[in-house]
Amino acid sequence: MNNYVKYFGIAFLVIALDQIVKMWVHFEMDFGTPGQIPIFGDWFKLHYTTNPGMAFGMELGSEYGKMILTSFRLVAMVGIGYYLYYIIEKKNHPVYIACISMILGGAIGNLVDSVFYGVWLNNAPYNAPTPWFHGQVVDMFYFDIWEGYIPDWIPFWGGSYTALWPIFNIADASIFVGVAIILIYQNRFFPEKKEESSVGGSDLSS
Repeated sequence: MNNYVKYFGIAFLVIALDQIVKMWVHFEMDFGTPGQIPIFGDWFKLHYTTNPGMAFGMELGSEYGKMILTSFRLVAMVGIGYYLYYIIEKKNHPVYIACISMILGGAIGNLVDSVFYGVWLNNAPYNAPTPWFHGQVVDMFYFDIWEGYIPDWIPFWGGSYTALWPIFNIADASIFVGVAIILIYQNRFFPEKKEESSVGGSDLSS
């Protein structure tokens, strides 16, 4: 029981911290460049912006695209939650379980924005068929590595004014860190797969 409380508690902590920061940004900061707050010189700032669609501002090209995306996130959240329960039950590596907790917390944190912010913060796009499930995700952490106009000849992004590093939030950071740790330490988290690969290689060479 203690393990369930601990690992689901990590997810809850990510959600709570993410929502507290988002509420502070929404109510205390001006939107966009005029409200920027420098943290470390010009390269790290708080910058209040919203993301209407998927990661990096991409959107599904349909009137109900955002509702489909939000519904997908809801299903994914349930799946990740069940998987977290399963790996706790199976006593997987504790750091791996903590990473899945962080991913779950980040997924729920952004899901809250999508489901409720269109109503709570009235930030749904003007052409949304309903404010429910059409809320925009609040982002604020901005590493200003480079910002400028991309030449027209560059595929996909050419002809637009953009920033080299996307603006993100605590939920995004939690997901990124969780996935990164899993990728870096996957051999430690899944040693049996490495052993099976080694055995298979020996059989083929014999």
